[in-house]
Parts: sequence; structure tokens; C-alpha cells
Amino acid sequence: MSVAKPHIVLACNASVRENYVTVADLARLEQFGSWEWCELGVDSGNWGPPPDDPAATERLKGVLGNAAGLLVCHGAPRVTAEVLEAAPQLRFIGELEGDRFAGRIDVDAANARGVRVVDTTNGSSYPVSEWALAMVLIALRNAGEQFRHLIGKEVYQRPQTDLGFIRGELTGKKVGLIGCGIIGRRFLQLLSPFHCDVRVYDPYILHEVADIFGFLQTNLDFVMSDSDVIVCLAPITPRTRRMIGKRELDLIQPGAALVNVARGAIIDRDALIERLARRDITGAFDVFDPEPIPADSPIRNLPNVFLTPHIAGVVAAGGPRFLPLMVDELDRFFHGHETRYDLGERALANRRGLPR
Repeated sequence: MSVAKPHIVLACNASVRENYVTVADLARLEQFGSWEWCELGVDSGNWGPPPDDPAATERLKGVLGNAAGLLVCHGAPRVTAEVLEAAPQLRFIGELEGDRFAGRIDVDAANARGVRVVDTTNGSSYPVSEWALAMVLIALRNAGEQFRHLIGKEVYQRPQTDLGFIRGELTGKKVGLIGCGIIGRRFLQLLSPFHCDVRVYDPYILHEVADIFGFLQTNLDFVMSDSDVIVCLAPITPRTRRMIGKRELDLIQPGAALVNVARGAIIDRDALIERLARRDITGAFDVFDPEPIPADSPIRNLPNVFLTPHIAGVVAAGGPRFLPLMVDELDRFFHGHETRYDLGERALANRRGLPR
């Protein structure tokens, strides 16, 4: 069912309003709904669930009486069962950005009331997939070592024993993905011209995804042991923290490349440094544990490693992308279509590290 001119409340701080909300997006929203901005003053930083703020909760309840949709972001209180009770017409809740674990929304309470919950945190995911491809190419060519020689002003000619010479092409390689969410699926699109043999470890994706993209859905050990390039794209959850340790790293075949643009804590840092120090594989890492990388960390000095300081998803276009994605979701929902970015049982199980 569609609702004529649904009223949408945007609950966020002034920074989100200024940096994420554009005139063009609001004009699109106004084609099928009305809206209002509600600044509630919750000081929750940028990440994680907001603190308990009874005054902000009461103010939010006060503006939801006729709201059909609620969009929350930084500066909003938690949307609890109490808040939902004050919003009898509410049918849609959207998290714009910053809450990858549904800490700002009581999804179970929303489901119990038949309220659709989506989030567009993936707005910052698209440049990550591009940087993943770049890091793959860099790691395969062992470009980090070549760059070190150049900036060291050495007279250097790459030997034919260099891994970048021996195994430097991506075309036709066996590429293993750890995680195949939105970043992974976009990465597969970018990878398609290289005609790679792709294998994926992700216990949360549907088998239909493997059929659509034509990859082999498999286990972590196979990805680690039988890939020319291994790309970590998994979220950090209780299940994935330190998921890749010494045993898994020892499975990597000599000559392979390891790339991580996800979260540093997925890979045990000491085991990672030990494996890279053998110099028989190459690596490219946008993330590390901890961040920033300590000045005395050995990984800074390994010649077969290329590093960037967690920049994969940080581009100017990222912030303004969250609301367009959300307006798309609102447009679909209030015109009777299916939404794409639901916080359903499978998504929540993935984020919380629970069995599928």
C-alpha cells in the first residue's frame, strides 16, 4: 500500500544536516512526501549507540505523532519501543550512516509493530571497492617495494626474481574474497574485465549471489590456501575479530598477495607481520590494528608491503551519498515496492556475529 504525502522526520545533528542533506535530495523527497528536520542535541560522537538521553527521547516522541517515516543519524537518540508507541503512523525507519550494528534502533521492537527498518551505511562502501581493486594491482606488482627504492634515490633495476615480475598480472588469477556484502559485490563488478577465477567465503550470503556472479562459494581455508590474491572485505564483528590468525596465514601459498581494506582487527597483527616478514608474499593494507599504525611497528618497514592510512572509504562524495540512497528507499517503500537495504534477521546476524 502507498500513502499519499507521507511525513518524514529527519532526526540528526547540525553537522549531518549541513554536510549530508542537499537541496536536490529534498526536492526529490518533496515529490512524494513532506519532511521536517529535528535537532535533538544528543552528543554521541560519530559511532556506536547513543547514550541514554531522556530529554531528547521526549522531544523525538513529540514530533512523531503524524510521521510515517523517521530517518536517524548522528545526534539522534535510540529509537526504542517507547518511542515507537508515540508514533502510531510510523511505517519506516532509516539509519543514514554511522551505526553498523543497529545500536540506534530497536529493530525487534520495530519488527513487532510492522515497521520497516533499513540503513544506508553502505553509502561509503563504493569507493572502498575501487580502492580494493587498486590495492590488488599494487600488491600483485609489489609496487610498494619499487616505490621505496625510488624515494630512497637508489639506482635500482627490478630483478626477474621479484614477485611483481613473476606474478604481476591480475588477468586470469584466482581471487579469493573474504566477505561479499555490498563492497564485495561492487568489487566483483570492477573485477569482471580481468576474467578471474573467483572464490568467496561469506557464510551470510545467499547461494543465489554465487549463481548471479558465477563464483565458487567455499570455506575460509580454501580461500586462504588456493588463491593468488586474497582480499578481505568482511565487517568487524565478534565472529570476525582475529578470524585470520597464524594458522590461516600459513595457508597462503608463496607468491600470493594479501589485501585488507576492511578492518585491521580481523587479522592477528603479530601473525600478519611474521608471515609478511618471510618475504614470499606481498601485501597491501588500508587498515591495521591499532590505528594509526604505531611508529615503531615492523610492518612500516617491510619492503613487500604497501600501506595507506584507512582512506578507502573517505572521499568527498561519500557523505552526500547517504541521503540519496535513503530517498531511493523511501520512494520504493511508499510506492509499494521492495526496499534493498533492510536490517533483517540475516543482516543483523552478520553484524552481531551470530549463526546465520
